[in-house]
Amino acid sequence: MYDITSIVEMAYKTIQKHKLPEGGFSRWLWQDEKGTRELGINEYGCADAVNCLYTLGLLPCNSEEREELIKSIQILQNPDTGLFEEATHDKFHTTAHCIAALELLDAKPLYPVVGMHDLLDRDRLYEYLEKRDWIKEPVIASHQAAALYAALVISGEADSLWEKWYFDWFWNNTDERTGFWKKGAILDNSDLYRHMVAAFHYMFNHEYRHVPMKHPDKMIDSGLYLLENHPERYGRQIAFEEMDWTYIMNRATRQTDYRYKEAKQAIIKFADYYMPWLLSVDYESNDEFNDLHKLFGTLCFLAELQSAIPGLIYSPKPLRLVLDRRPFI
Repeated sequence: MYDITSIVEMAYKTIQKHKLPEGGFSRWLWQDEKGTRELGINEYGCADAVNCLYTLGLLPCNSEEREELIKSIQILQNPDTGLFEEATHDKFHTTAHCIAALELLDAKPLYPVVGMHDLLDRDRLYEYLEKRDWIKEPVIASHQAAALYAALVISGEADSLWEKWYFDWFWNNTDERTGFWKKGAILDNSDLYRHMVAAFHYMFNHEYRHVPMKHPDKMIDSGLYLLENHPERYGRQIAFEEMDWTYIMNRATRQTDYRYKEAKQAIIKFADYYMPWLLSVDYESNDEFNDLHKLFGTLCFLAELQSAIPGLIYSPKPLRLVLDRRPFI
């Protein structure tokens, strides 16, 4: 068993350090070498403060404090487009991320997401999905196409028929060899890692709506291949990739008994590789731990791991994965 009490305590302290006197949260505490970080109020700072607090079971109950958190996100929305925009991510990603954080507070954005409304048409939706760069930039494509679903559904601006169109497209475009997306875009295993990261974003939409995977067995094959052949790509950082792999492996085993024991053993093997390093991190000085967005990614990993392998992770309170409530991280 890995006791993560120290991580929980330092995560909470880190969130508090990012709180700004004028309201809202910064994403970073210090500047990087390039001098490109926005150190003031930030969309990912505000949204991920809420996300992290929810994961830790520490969201305030006081209505005044919750209202302050809600307003800190809502004021960042563009009233003309309904989108949230920030320099480090695609505007669709930022929009979905902020709307998803508001949902944890039982709130919605102030304005309709009109910047996405043209994609409520089936033909335009399918054209948009087809035109993503599935080969060269699968992760960016997933940020866009998965965010589109999450933002419109969480805000209540897409109906069930639109959801059916969306998932029908993914069913018909599943890659039969890897279980990932898009059919015809994954030429070989040389870039399987990035396609795994991309697939995670579509998978949490499917999980939210309880839509079955077309080839969960192939997803497990792909995950086992990556752990065996490319362990160096993740497990020594505070980020999202550890969550991506673990979530795909764990959720795929819910839909098939194919290589079930191997998949669970692989998750434990990965935890045994990653957790000692994570517990050794100097939380106060580590640059990634003090990036609220990346910290949120690692907390999501811990929450999914705690659920996937009962008894492996101890925390003072059970961690709560935001994806079990609504899509998008």
